[in-house]
Amino acid sequence: MHITHVAAKAADQAVQVKLMPVSVALDAAGNPTPALLKKLQAVGADPSVVPTLKRQMDGKAEALFLDSLVTGATLDTGLQKALNEAIAKLPIPKVMTYQLQEGTPLPGWDSVQFVRPAHGLVALHGSSVVPVTALGLTAGRSTHGHRFEAVADPITIVDADRYADTLRDKGAVIASFDERRAAIASQLKSTATQAGPALQAIEDEALLDEVTALVERPNVLVCSFEQEFLDVPQECLILTMKANQKYFPLLDAQGKLTNQFLVVSNISPADPSAVIGGNERVVRPRLADAKFFFDQDRRKTLESRVPQLAKVVYHNKLGTQGERVERVRAIAKAIGQQLGGDVLAQAADQAAQLAKADLLTDMVGEFPELQGVMGGYYARHDGLSEDIAFAIEDHYKPRFAGDELPRGQVGTVVALADKLETLVGLFGIGNLPTGDKDPFALRRHALGVIRMLVEKDLRLDMPAVVAQAAQAFGALLPDATKSNEQLLNFFYERVNGYLRERGASAQEADAVIAARPMWGEFPKALDAVRAFAALPEAPRWPPPTSASATSSRRPVMPNRWSTPT
Repeated sequence: MHITHVAAKAADQAVQVKLMPVSVALDAAGNPTPALLKKLQAVGADPSVVPTLKRQMDGKAEALFLDSLVTGATLDTGLQKALNEAIAKLPIPKVMTYQLQEGTPLPGWDSVQFVRPAHGLVALHGSSVVPVTALGLTAGRSTHGHRFEAVADPITIVDADRYADTLRDKGAVIASFDERRAAIASQLKSTATQAGPALQAIEDEALLDEVTALVERPNVLVCSFEQEFLDVPQECLILTMKANQKYFPLLDAQGKLTNQFLVVSNISPADPSAVIGGNERVVRPRLADAKFFFDQDRRKTLESRVPQLAKVVYHNKLGTQGERVERVRAIAKAIGQQLGGDVLAQAADQAAQLAKADLLTDMVGEFPELQGVMGGYYARHDGLSEDIAFAIEDHYKPRFAGDELPRGQVGTVVALADKLETLVGLFGIGNLPTGDKDPFALRRHALGVIRMLVEKDLRLDMPAVVAQAAQAFGALLPDATKSNEQLLNFFYERVNGYLRERGASAQEADAVIAARPMWGEFPKALDAVRAFAALPEAPRWPPPTSASATSSRRPVMPNRWSTPT
């Protein structure tokens, strides 16, 4: 960390301390009372300051005030306090306990707890060492550079402003995180172009940040793997390369995975062949595992896996994944019947039955992030239609804010049913989100339902749909009527936020929700409210019907769940 324009000592500060009323502080002869002497002792002042005390009016009474000069804090004490507080607040879930190097422990130190052993501490103010301590270390001006490429070891930092330059010149280390990140991003782009004119490295900001924190002086190299691995779904290969090896896969102009990838090395040898060969050798078993899982999984159909879901616990109060699948099927059929009749209901039922089957596959067991995605691939392998495959793949969508919505009607119906089953069930057993805690992501599920209904303009009677979903649980929900009302209120709170994020004012959002339109018609209702508000009659609505009706009292709103007239 490099901070400029830091003073060695804070400026002295004049302060005025109120002591007590004059009538209490001085006796009739003007001498200090015991109460005043005790107060002076408490604030660290000598009784000799009594003649210099100021008399000022404080409200209706005159009081005595002490003027003093507080010495400014020094950099040593201020930095030590800041350092202690910063280390204490680091979010380290599990610390490592280690002993200090023999012969160097500070008095009272037996062992240190930190994320990993710390070996050095540099703290400089200009060219002077700031004598702070941390993790059993005393600050100095010596540090270490790159383990293999530093031209000197140890490295002496002359002054604070030369820290980054000294590390770069003598230690072969880019000290700035932002500078390293920019260097990696630039090398990824240029190296991808060298590997092929239309190739580009996959974009992943989190991976870029992680790799930046792992290297000191990045050097991007091109590696490759055997073409045969490209028969495996590219999502599997990309995930294993990114998550396990921190590699950047290369995509062609159509976004299809190639058999080349980029690795960010921390060394820059004259002959990089050993580094390239080592990384290619390391990634090969990972890709072979993915291919093995893919081949093994396709030996069984999704439908044959469904009965095994009855052995997987979903929630101790809501039964197994098999029972959950049956509930999702019932809800999906009801929604499909409303939106598209028997044909859509039958397709949604089939997709809902198979949607969770890939949870039992080896690939999803190894990479849980691929649930749904692998189900789509296996459905196509089983000869099912694209609508069913897309529905299985998309039924988790939208998974986060801004995520794309499910493709096609079947996927939308199954996604709605899956999220409603989760919401109705967890509300029904009292697992409601509170404050900032939402372990089951119910707010995200509710917003996903709202987005699908609004952005796809679906005409669904939500109170009726929620009631139908609750019926699928049978006797598992102790008070479905109450929990359904809580869920609907929860939905409308999310609708309010959804409309506000899209530019609606608080009054406009309240007016739209109060009218209780079909959820797919919220945008149209908002347009109607805005059009009405622009009319000259709007400020005087509702029109007065009698002399007593001209009161400014707000009109009584209809019952929350009544049908608007």
